[in-house]
Amino acid sequence: MTGPARRTDGRPPRWAKDAAKYLLPGERAVVATRRHWAVLLEPAAKALPVALLGLWVLTLEPDDEAGATVGLVLVLGALGWFALRAGEWWMRHFIVTRRRVLLTSGIVARTVTLLPLRRITDLTWKETLLGQVLGYGTFRFESAGQQQALSQITFLPRADLLYHQVSGLLFGSDWGGAAGGDDEGNPEPAEERGGRRDTEPIPGVRTPPEDGPGQA
Repeated sequence: MTGPARRTDGRPPRWAKDAAKYLLPGERAVVATRRHWAVLLEPAAKALPVALLGLWVLTLEPDDEAGATVGLVLVLGALGWFALRAGEWWMRHFIVTRRRVLLTSGIVARTVTLLPLRRITDLTWKETLLGQVLGYGTFRFESAGQQQALSQITFLPRADLLYHQVSGLLFGSDWGGAAGGDDEGNPEPAEERGGRRDTEPIPGVRTPPEDGPGQA
């Protein structure tokens, strides 16, 4: 499992709370993680110049109430916007079970986007140069010729490890492959899975003996 199963204070981590809300009975999270902190680099790069500009306006004319108000609005606006992005990063979790891929997001209104494993036909893992340095990558899911809401997930931490874990769920015999079932994770009938079902002999029909040595 990616991420600690329990925090040092004994309470379950945030992803465990999300999993408990949105997973089906008997469904267990195999992978659970939030995105890499590098996702905050772009919001920080946008908020920092605005905050610095606000501080400059505040110090330029300390006695000018209008200038001080503008500077204060710039500083608080930049900090508030960055805090909102940081909160979204903290609340968003990437969860994979033997049945589905889920992405939870939202601070006030929670949103859960899911993709059944049985619909995934291909998985691509991509790392940029910066991603290799900081340790994050991008997953691209392809599924049954349809454009999915979870077609691409960026800034996943330890993407190489996650790639092997998710690939094992999808295609690896050691993991048993993707679990069959409908979009809600209910098991498929054996005949729909292509599994072999033994039958009882038909009454009154004699089974012919197998040819042995010396028989024509």
